[in-house]
Amino acid sequence: MRANFHLKTLTVAVAALSIASVASAAGLDRSGQDITAFLQDGLYAEAVYTYIDADVSGKDLSGNKIGDIAEYYDFFRYGVKADINDTFSIGILYDEPFGAAADYSGNNDFVDQNPASDRNGEGTNVEVRTESITGIVGAKLGESKSFQVYGGPVAQRVKADVKLRGTAYEVANGYTTHISADQDYGWLAGVAYSKPEIALKAALTYRSEIDHTTNAAESYPLAIKAGKPTSRSNTIDITTPESVNFDFQTGINPTTLATAKVRWVPWSDFAIVPSLYNEVSAVNPEYKPDGLALVSYDEDQWQVELGLAKRLTPVLAVTGTVGWDSGAGNPVTSLGPIEGYYSAGLGAKYNVTENWAVSAGGKYLWFGDAEGQIPNKNVVSNFEDNDGFALGMKLSYQAN
Repeated sequence: MRANFHLKTLTVAVAALSIASVASAAGLDRSGQDITAFLQDGLYAEAVYTYIDADVSGKDLSGNKIGDIAEYYDFFRYGVKADINDTFSIGILYDEPFGAAADYSGNNDFVDQNPASDRNGEGTNVEVRTESITGIVGAKLGESKSFQVYGGPVAQRVKADVKLRGTAYEVANGYTTHISADQDYGWLAGVAYSKPEIALKAALTYRSEIDHTTNAAESYPLAIKAGKPTSRSNTIDITTPESVNFDFQTGINPTTLATAKVRWVPWSDFAIVPSLYNEVSAVNPEYKPDGLALVSYDEDQWQVELGLAKRLTPVLAVTGTVGWDSGAGNPVTSLGPIEGYYSAGLGAKYNVTENWAVSAGGKYLWFGDAEGQIPNKNVVSNFEDNDGFALGMKLSYQAN
């Protein structure tokens, strides 16, 4: 006798946890670019909120204490998917894939301590925000419709503000750049396989790079020492990275589901290179001819998350996950001094009605110790024994 795995009721709030799993992860990764809303059965819609709070503190090269630099971070994700017929499906997804929020304060080498400076008391600060809208069309193949190919365009918006303050940044102390908002386009493609009788779903998704060309307004008070202007407004090219996501689930028994997620992002290819900052650095013979990037990373990111979900009653299910993120190298930029993390999470899903459900989840993250470096690769800080948590809530609707 074949066991009935009840795919719809067995699949629990794993997504509500996964959007929180990349809190303060490698590079600027935030949302994980999840597309599982599109892989749901029938008509499906979701709204997801994630709140991230981390404690990232350490010491500068002078031995001064650096208090918590990680500002709280929250974002939303939305998704809608519908079947046109038994072959074609369409969907639209919104998320905030990349970002950063860090702020230095106190008496340390990342805060301007010069009483004669009009920036006295200002700390190093970074704020990066992105938004993406993805349209997806999918086609199920074969007589059994077990395979599906899908793809579509991605519209992405990015903006950033960076302030470098304090003696840790040497000649760049006082540097500021405002990178204006820009929208540009990329694409997504993937393939999925499903076997509903055992609640099996597997999907491999590729997202392309997206090239942005926008304006960077720079202020560099000490650039005059290198024979350069102290301010400039010029274009800047920023390419947000490609990525590959693998999502997998399978039923273990009629009430238990195993899940796995793997994500790869080549952060070693990413850089932010404002022209004035770059030209001042290139005056130093050590950095000729290319000069320095304001932000860059040495290694690619790998992320793995494993989970188990259990249906306790016809309307209630719970899930637990463990995860690992490789980080993007160590030493790493002082604007995000974390070398990956380990995580553990719990979540639950409650079916309010046959179609409506509420999910909630939380994760605790143990961050890897990291040395903070400035763009010339000089190590200027050390961050140890840091942690954080992420909370996610989801409201979903599903009708077959």
